[in-house]
Amino acid sequence: MITLYHCQDARSFRALWALEEMGLPYELVLMPFPPRARMPGYKGLNPLGTVPVMFDGEHRMTESAAMGHYLGAKYGPTDLVVRPEEDAFADYMNFLVMGEATLTFPQTIVLRYTRLEPPERRAAQAADDYRLWFLARLKAAATMTGERFVCADRFTMADVSFAYSLLLAETLGLQDGFPPKITAYWQDMQARDGFKRAKAAQERAVVAAD
Repeated sequence: MITLYHCQDARSFRALWALEEMGLPYELVLMPFPPRARMPGYKGLNPLGTVPVMFDGEHRMTESAAMGHYLGAKYGPTDLVVRPEEDAFADYMNFLVMGEATLTFPQTIVLRYTRLEPPERRAAQAADDYRLWFLARLKAAATMTGERFVCADRFTMADVSFAYSLLLAETLGLQDGFPPKITAYWQDMQARDGFKRAKAAQERAVVAAD
């Protein structure tokens, strides 16, 4: 059984979305954010203290950008994974990592210094600098993506990774800075049945936790 430890709209949403796209059975454990401070014993599950952690039997994963590829590669074959013999494989791997390393990382600085730190430790200058960094990288990324999907002329796990950064950006109120191409792309991603199912599964978990 696959077990995903998840916080609402956190990076773990990538794995949740991937699971729903694949139609795989899983157990969803909703946690308060940040779990390293608010969930006793969490570091026993994930020594990094980060979100998410996913277990597939005895195997543990902590990197959200890798989870979708893992699920598709292990439980496929599926067109959600681009194969090494395909022309788009390099682009697929690049966007898979870009979604986290280039587009999500700067937003975590914005999140920390506008919402997570106590008021006396918040840093408007740092938050604004990283907001501009994210938007500049997103504008550059838009010149590299395909017309409907980031690569391969189809929806893949690279879209899951990339589009999550847009979910986080919307949470932080950064969506007004999206290039028009990215705004249209994000609307298409939210219209996917897999995305809607993941949102619904998350909402059921939130309601059950109340």
